[in-house]
Amino acid sequence: MSSTPPSPRAPSVRPLPLAGVLRPNKPSDIWFKPATSVVAAAALPNLTLLALGRLDLVMYTMAGSFCALYAHNLPYAARARALVWVLLGMLASVGVALVAASLTTSVAVLVAVGALLAAAQKTLCDATRIGPPGHLIFTFVSSASLFAPQSLGQVPGHLALTLGAGVVAWIVGMAPCVIRPHGPERRATARALNAAAAYAERPDHAPARGAAAAAVHAAWQSLLATGARTPARRAMERLVVRAEVAVAAPGDADAAQLRGWAAGLRGTGAVPRPAPLAGDDDELLGVETELAAGAKTSLWRRLGPGSPLLPVALRTFLGCALAGYASLALGVGRPYWALVTAASLYQANVTLTWSRGVQRVVGNLAGVLVFAAVVPFAHTGHAALIVCVLAFSFGAEALITRNYWLGSLCVTPMALLVTEFARFQEPGELITDRVVDTLVGALVGILAAVAVTNRRAGDHIERALTASDTAREAAGRVLALPEPGPAALEAAGRRLAGSLVELRAAADTAAGEWWQRALPEDRVLAAEQAGHRTLAATVRRQAGVGETGERTGDRSGARG
Repeated sequence: MSSTPPSPRAPSVRPLPLAGVLRPNKPSDIWFKPATSVVAAAALPNLTLLALGRLDLVMYTMAGSFCALYAHNLPYAARARALVWVLLGMLASVGVALVAASLTTSVAVLVAVGALLAAAQKTLCDATRIGPPGHLIFTFVSSASLFAPQSLGQVPGHLALTLGAGVVAWIVGMAPCVIRPHGPERRATARALNAAAAYAERPDHAPARGAAAAAVHAAWQSLLATGARTPARRAMERLVVRAEVAVAAPGDADAAQLRGWAAGLRGTGAVPRPAPLAGDDDELLGVETELAAGAKTSLWRRLGPGSPLLPVALRTFLGCALAGYASLALGVGRPYWALVTAASLYQANVTLTWSRGVQRVVGNLAGVLVFAAVVPFAHTGHAALIVCVLAFSFGAEALITRNYWLGSLCVTPMALLVTEFARFQEPGELITDRVVDTLVGALVGILAAVAVTNRRAGDHIERALTASDTAREAAGRVLALPEPGPAALEAAGRRLAGSLVELRAAADTAAGEWWQRALPEDRVLAAEQAGHRTLAATVRRQAGVGETGERTGDRSGARG
């Protein structure tokens, strides 16, 4: 009998955390932007309807106003396009819901339609990487629309209200570009510099290295989101290169200088301009190559066969449908609340879904108490009701980046108050329905997440490993050239950095998933170490090319 001990296997069922689930985090550095945007976008339509005496139509204008919550991290040219797609997605969601509501009164059918919409919204938002608040706003609006009394003849008018409010939201979202045209790129560059400084201060801290690499990658994505390269953006590109150099050689980096550059990006003043490398051109080489060759992964490839998003879509559909039917079986008058609760839970893996479930239950139960406290004031008149809804809209965005349950303290009363625009209702009934639907939706939603396995998360690691190895080998071939071109160095390094970020994300997702085969943790660690060594060599080689004067080439004619 062999004495070789069996190789350890990762447990198929991983512990679900409780410690730290409710701990507040640092607020997002732009929390006030979506908070003020949604208030500004909703105020004009709501006050107009108040003046017309038609607050029963607020649900349709709020659908368009909620579009102002999206795309605050994108440069304005990219934001303009993204907000158009968000508005089109909102119109499609509301349109399907209203048509379904006008064609049938069967609650069972409407719950099934709501679950299908929730699954489609979750999948498309994840595939397009639209960012917070993701699919939840779409699901909240479309689910409520499914249970609004409707006729086919009313649908065009109600969609017109959503479109009009959405146009206002687009204007609100784009308005800051007049004052601070490079605000999103400034913030992304500052995050990269601060993350690089944090890593320079703790060079042995692996999470700090991963965070710095991800922040640098995100900064490049922001700067490469459009082809318009102004002098300010060229200066920011140079700052991101300095962050890359700091990540490659943290021991030689000056953390204070990096943080100083980051602080200089605040406001509307001139972008800090670090001393150029010897022979450095005004225009960083390789950026044009990246803009021309850096085609994004197509939406079809992210959604096609083998996509890790498909099991999550199935979870969402089953969880939302079962939650709605369970609520219906209990006799609750608003089963779509249970559906929305289930939809809100689904994150990248079971562990994160569980954490979100705990946060949702705690936040909603506390939120109904907040509703009970404010409803006497809200019932004093429609103007007071609008004030409360706008205040809670602001509070939700102000708190939700600190922890989801803190945001729910405002989201829950806001959602309850929105139902009051048509007519004031009995608070006790609303509170009871909301509590029951929260508990039912959270329980059924988590059970669905556990029951529907996502073994493709492990397959995604294999694909990410292959992609990172391919990118590392390509960078190695460029480094092996006697005189590699600076454009090739930059493009190879950036592709390698992106593959390493994707690898870490895939590993983190699979690590929190249940029913997984043993994960290739040693291979992931080895790939990350080798990739970061190659990336560091690439960045050092770029700096060396600049110092020898070979970096500039003969490109004086390309200067802007």
